[in-house]
Amino acid sequence: MSELSVKHLLGIKYLKETDIQLIFETADHFKEVINRSIKKVPSLRDITIANIFFENSTRTKLSFELAEKRLSADVLNFSASQSSVKKGETLIDTVNNILSMKVDMVVMRHPNPGAGIFLSKHVNASIVNAGDGAHEHPTQALLDSYSIREKLGDVAGKNVVIVGDILHSRVALSNIFALKLQGANVKVCGPKTLLPKYIESLGVGVETNLRKALEWCDVANMLRIQNERLDISYFPTTREYTQQFGVNKKLLDSLDKEIVIMHPGPINRGVEITSDVADSKQSIILNQVENGVAIRMAVIYLLASKIK
Repeated sequence: MSELSVKHLLGIKYLKETDIQLIFETADHFKEVINRSIKKVPSLRDITIANIFFENSTRTKLSFELAEKRLSADVLNFSASQSSVKKGETLIDTVNNILSMKVDMVVMRHPNPGAGIFLSKHVNASIVNAGDGAHEHPTQALLDSYSIREKLGDVAGKNVVIVGDILHSRVALSNIFALKLQGANVKVCGPKTLLPKYIESLGVGVETNLRKALEWCDVANMLRIQNERLDISYFPTTREYTQQFGVNKKLLDSLDKEIVIMHPGPINRGVEITSDVADSKQSIILNQVENGVAIRMAVIYLLASKIK
């Protein structure tokens, strides 16, 4: 199979396992490209891509922009905070105005779950979901799985625990879909108040004891507390959360095996992981950032090849 089964990347839920493998194989090629002295390829010289971000972003926005420029696409950057959205313009009007400038692809981050799906039904452009509320963040899950594959050789059969604020995390949901699709065993770990009620229906295990979770896993993906989404108090204090669910070097060294530590960023150092864990040789956090560019290049390239 040399093309994706989908026209948009709206969520991992809509992908097949063969799509993920195709993205990874394409990313392998682009990773080699971005490590050359000349890091650019002319693959998308006639494609225009708009990055539309209705929420704050550093890594994802920079990563997408760099990926697009490495492929020689023309790039438009749109920030909702400085736009007519503030004057009451609707999402469809905003995007249609941008598309009337002959844009081929839209990369969108939006605070409302399902915004990308809604948009894909109303506009004639390829949509890439760069995060929609607490729903999905497909490219993050793809780069996480790609980083596991790079470090451990394969994702299938690996034990992966996702630790932290599962309830509000789009990264957790996309990762669960991606890891299960590739045959990994998945558990979630965190305070019961931050675990969705029916999470086990997704085929994942639940563990509320961090030490037991770390002893079981090959990879621990540490998530931050999504303070901007917390409307009530889900645990007594940050200090208590850290005592129960924070990973420090002493805990890591006391395990009878070496596990891989991941984090989608931004890291709250001293809360979910300490600095000596984030910067340790077991951490592949910066590899994830590098792989993010290659994965996003692969996704954009494969979706652009379906634009008629």
